[in-house]
Parts: sequence; structure tokens; C-alpha cells
Amino acid sequence: MSRSLKKKSFVAIIMGSKSDWKILKQTAIILKKLNIPFFTQIVSAHRTPFRMIEFAKKAKSKNISVIIAGAGGSAHLPGMTAAITDLPVIGVPIETKSLKGLDSLLSIVQMPYGIPVGTVAIGETGAKNAALYAASIMSLKDKDIAKRLSLWRSKQTQSVKLKPKN
Repeated sequence: MSRSLKKKSFVAIIMGSKSDWKILKQTAIILKKLNIPFFTQIVSAHRTPFRMIEFAKKAKSKNISVIIAGAGGSAHLPGMTAAITDLPVIGVPIETKSLKGLDSLLSIVQMPYGIPVGTVAIGETGAKNAALYAASIMSLKDKDIAKRLSLWRSKQTQSVKLKPKN
């Protein structure tokens, strides 16, 4: 991590396994378009639990403002991360072969009182919305991000046609 990133506030995109990157790449694309600094890391709640604990404990001291955590199956990564840090955690359910991501969604969204995880849709749409959600959180303290997010949303609105083409 470069020194210049440490001075800025940024987003961490974490995932349970390398295969989750196929979906979470969409998060990175949106963050790049909004010029929001981020980094990615594989942090499995089950296969690398000590890495996950260390990451979550040190996240705030590394100037992370929002954590986007993608996971499939039992999908414990977002909730376990939220249990360790008081930073905002956004959970992205990754689609699974056996239950089409419903297992991931339910695991992430059903957090006990006191350990909130902002949960988005399953798959690519959720990954994209997680980036926009993180941007809106960061825009509360960063006027430049607020301007870029407002412009992005305005362009999205303008792209919707009044009438369908024949």
C-alpha cells in the first residue's frame, strides 16, 4: 500500500475467494469511474480467519472508510467483519450453483441486532450498487466524491428515454 493511499480515505473490497472477483470486479469498475480509491484482498472467514480478524481490526487505522465484502454460500465474511469493526460494511451476496445465491443473501441479510451489514442484491447488480452505496457514504465527508456521484446519477437519469423506439 503506497503512502499516498494511506493519507486518503478509501474503500476496501474483500472477498471470500478468488472466484468472487468475477462479480466484485463490477464494484471496482464503478469505483474507478467515480475516482474513489480502493484496494482488493482475499479474506476468507473460513479458510483464513486470522487474516480476516487482522484485516477488520486494522481497517480503521488504514484509513478505510467503507468495507465491501462479497461472499457466497454460507457467506460469513460480511457479518464476521462487521462484528470486529465499527466501519460500515456492505455485503454482496455471490451467486452459488446449488442455491443461486439465496443462501448467501439470507446469511448476509439476517444479522443479529447490533451488527448491521448493508446488504445489496445477489450478483453483478449488487456489486455495482455496493460501489454506489459506498460512494454515497463517503460523500458525506468528501465534497468531491459528492459532486462526482451527483454527476454520475444525473447522467444515468438523462440516459433514460422518454419513449421507447419503434
